[in-house]
Amino acid sequence: MEIKKTKSNDHAIMSLGGRFDFNAHREFKEAYSSLITDATVRSIEVNLSGVDYLDSSALGMLLMMRERVESAGKQISLSNANETVVKILEIANFKKLFKIT
Repeated sequence: MEIKKTKSNDHAIMSLGGRFDFNAHREFKEAYSSLITDATVRSIEVNLSGVDYLDSSALGMLLMMRERVESAGKQISLSNANETVVKILEIANFKKLFKIT
């Protein structure tokens, strides 16, 4: 999986690309951990526009990220998912847990 991070003022965007599965666990955790510890970041957006595959372990990683982001007093949102990924997020009831745009 490919991960790009950008920051504008207090908003950070993690843009993901490729297969989002267990193989991305370490890289994904390292990417968001640095944003959580950055005192200037108040909100983190996970841009899913480049994700073409998402499995149950990816859902678990997003839930873990959400827990850590919120416990740090920051906001999290998911954005730009394709139709297939949106269906997976809906089935998993992520609309109740995340702001999805």
